[in-house]
Amino acid sequence: MQYTVRAARTADVRGIQSMLEPYVQRRILLGKDLVVLFEATQQFVVAEDEHGRLIGCGALHVMWDDLGEVRTLIVTDDWLHHGVGRAIVERLEANARELGLTRLFCLTFEVDFFTRRGYSPIGEAVVDSDVYSQLVRSPDEGIAEFLDLAHVKPNTLGNTRMLKVL
Repeated sequence: MQYTVRAARTADVRGIQSMLEPYVQRRILLGKDLVVLFEATQQFVVAEDEHGRLIGCGALHVMWDDLGEVRTLIVTDDWLHHGVGRAIVERLEANARELGLTRLFCLTFEVDFFTRRGYSPIGEAVVDSDVYSQLVRSPDEGIAEFLDLAHVKPNTLGNTRMLKVL
C-alpha cells in the first residue's frame, strides 16, 4: 500500500471537507466552512494513495513567533495504522521548523499517538501574559481552544492539550 504526502492544492479542499465532516458530526473536530478551508489551503498537507485518492490530511496553523498548532489531522479508516498519520505529522513538523517555530501544540483525543511523537500533556500557562493578551484577540476558534477560553469548553471536553518542543 503506497501513499505520498504533499502540500494541499485548492482542488483538494472539497475532499478535505468530506474527510472532516464525519468527525464534525461526532464532535471530535471543529467544523470549518468551505471558504475557511480554501483560505487555509496553504496550511494543509494531504496524503494520497497510488490512485490519487485523498486518504489523510493535517494542517499547521501559526499561532505566534515560536508556536504553531497541528490541527485537522485526519486519516481515513481504511488507512489507519499504516503510518499515514505519522507521515503527515512529520511533514507538518518539518514545515514548522522551516517557518522557525520551536513549539507545536495540539488538542487531541489521540494522546497515545501524539505521545509516541514526543508531545506531552500541558497545563494552561503555555505563553506569557503579554502573548496571551495578543492571542486572546484572535477570532480563530483554535486559538480560543489553545487558551482554554470558557466559550469553547464544550468543544474541548475530553481532549488533551499537548505540546512538543521541536
